[in-house]
Amino acid sequence: MDARRELVIERVLRCIELVPAGRVASYGAIAAICGIGPRQVGSIMRHWSGDLAWWRITNASGDFPGDLLDRARPHWEEEGIAVKPNGLGCRYADYAADMGELELQWREATADLPDPDADDLDASA
Repeated sequence: MDARRELVIERVLRCIELVPAGRVASYGAIAAICGIGPRQVGSIMRHWSGDLAWWRITNASGDFPGDLLDRARPHWEEEGIAVKPNGLGCRYADYAADMGELELQWREATADLPDPDADDLDASA
C-alpha cells in the first residue's frame, strides 16, 4: 500500500475514534472532515475499523443496512441511542455528534501526520 493511502486510512480511523459514546456521525460527515468521499469512508471502515466503535457511524438518516443494526443494537442500548420507530436506525438529528467540535478534535489528533496532498509524501515514506 502506498504512503498516501495509509495516511488517508489513518486520518479516517482517528476521526472515527473521536465520535463520542451516545453519538453518531454519518459517512458523509466523516468524509467532509477528512477531505475524502463517503464511499471511501465506508471502504476504509469495512477493512480497518474492527477495533473501533463502528456502530457510531451511520448513513445520513442514522440508518444501517441489513444486519448491521442488529449488531449495533447492544452497543446503542449501552450508550443510550434509541432506535427510531421505523426500526432502521436512530434519529440522526437527535444523536449526531457536534461536527464542529469533532473536526477541531480531529485536527488536533492528526497534527502529527503529514499532509496527504504533499508532493514529497511518497519520497519520505
